[in-house]
Amino acid sequence: METDLPWFKEGLAFTCTQCGDCCTGDPGFVWVNDQEITEIAGFIRVPEREIREFYGKKGPKGITLREKPNGDCVFFERGKGCVIYEVRPTQCRTWPFWEGNIKTPESWERTCQICPGSGQGQLIKVEEILTRAKLTKV
Repeated sequence: METDLPWFKEGLAFTCTQCGDCCTGDPGFVWVNDQEITEIAGFIRVPEREIREFYGKKGPKGITLREKPNGDCVFFERGKGCVIYEVRPTQCRTWPFWEGNIKTPESWERTCQICPGSGQGQLIKVEEILTRAKLTKV
């Protein structure tokens, strides 16, 4: 039924520019589950324990990736980008289609102001956006 469709029923444009803005700056939480920890550990060839203890920290909802002293994600390198891009956590894979970012046209506009790839490039279908939003509750 047409009334059940969200305000972005035609889809939203997004193309990652790999600018790193979502990986740097103010500290935050990048939640990782057991499977993601296993994938990251395998990718960088370290024990899972090292991901949990050195690259991660306990947060109120589980394990979150650490930040460097400047606020950058521990896996972000200036000039290189995300060094675990191929196995980045779900939270990173679903950006910018988080519930808070797509709730209203105004919230999407705020997202477009902070993310140069939001509102640009490839049109992402509504079904894909809703799937990504359900995967991540941020």
